[in-house]
Amino acid sequence: MINWNSIDTVLLDMDGTLLDLHFDNYFWQEYVPLKYAEKHGISLEQSKAELDPRFAQTHGKLQWYCLDYWRKELDLDIVAMKQEIAHLISFRPYADTFLQSIKDAGKEVIMITNAHRDSLSLKLERLSMAHYFDRLISSHDYGYPKENQLFWCRLEEEIGLNKSRALFIDDGVNILDAAKTFGIANLLAIRYPDSQKSAWDTGSYNAVEDYRDLLIKPHE
Repeated sequence: MINWNSIDTVLLDMDGTLLDLHFDNYFWQEYVPLKYAEKHGISLEQSKAELDPRFAQTHGKLQWYCLDYWRKELDLDIVAMKQEIAHLISFRPYADTFLQSIKDAGKEVIMITNAHRDSLSLKLERLSMAHYFDRLISSHDYGYPKENQLFWCRLEEEIGLNKSRALFIDDGVNILDAAKTFGIANLLAIRYPDSQKSAWDTGSYNAVEDYRDLLIKPHE
């Protein structure tokens, strides 16, 4: 699937790419509406009816990923709530094996995530993975989500990115579209970001189903 001899830098998303998206989907689709319903004395159905349009309005914008924004908007301690269900945080199958493989092969490995720094910190506490990366970059550091071309401009400036020798893996087709527009040469989607849900439509992008298919063999 990948000619590793042509890759120097591996850019990796976190949620849905390296980690099972079940945690985040459950948190935003079920746990937050439940706590919001309890706070306001309404049914879960009413809570979802109120929250869904508010979530939809911010989707793809930096606010959607910002825990501080939702704490103020919903008057809920979002970070504490994430900690309450942190046992659901887990690697996608063989993601850590893949990370070890590309690290051992001497590739530059950089996480680029839209996750808020507090969410990133929680997941780094839960899972041992920081040591796999040369850098851990949150889009909040730049003020633009990965959907925005300005994110990619800032990234290129910071890391001296060679777009022609970079691989980017993400579960968001719209984010892969942004990377393609910017000129990242090698792009892969994720077929099953959420272990509890069916395969995602990845459009024209080749998709990873099993990270064992991407492991670098010694001769590569």
